[in-house]
Amino acid sequence: MPKTVRLTGPTEWIDLEFVERERTLHEIIGKGIRHHLAELSLSNTVIHLGELGVQRSRVAVHNWVQKADLQPADGESPDRVAVDQKAIRINDEQYWLYAAVDPQTNRILHSRLFSTYTIPIAREFLTELAEKHDVEDALFLVDDADDLIGGLCRENYSYRVERHGFRNSVEHVFREVQRRTSSFSNRFSHVDPPTAETWLQAHTVWWNHA
Repeated sequence: MPKTVRLTGPTEWIDLEFVERERTLHEIIGKGIRHHLAELSLSNTVIHLGELGVQRSRVAVHNWVQKADLQPADGESPDRVAVDQKAIRINDEQYWLYAAVDPQTNRILHSRLFSTYTIPIAREFLTELAEKHDVEDALFLVDDADDLIGGLCRENYSYRVERHGFRNSVEHVFREVQRRTSSFSNRFSHVDPPTAETWLQAHTVWWNHA
């Protein structure tokens, strides 16, 4: 098993009401979810649980993450918002992960997975972001992505093209996602897009509490 980091800590941010009928202790399920989101592949999570005396399958751990349905909290009012999109492979198809990050706190405000990247998609993402957070007066930091710039213009948001500085926060998020999906061979395999997005949303919640 690889060396792990940031595996200790509380799990109050995981709502375990879904495990009422589970035979596994809530504490163990919380640890399993946190360890998988933080560092470990499903296989290594199973090995770690085995070391704690709990025998569970990869499918069981996968189902814990899916059933937890973790969603990032809303209600933020950031002064700046860094936005970007990056390619994510699901099986043999390419999808696009959009993310918005508060560069002052490094918290992920919103993330979504789309099958393509266009100005209408960017507008949909920005609309969802505005429904969750107060970003009306925020300054958006973006690189030279035409879809995001077009979406910001059409939604009448203030933006600045910036490739470094405060926008490094969103790049840091994507590097972390890439690092985690490298344990899946740089892609999600044998899952459908909604399942992959559920994992990405759960990873976002872990990131914001790590």
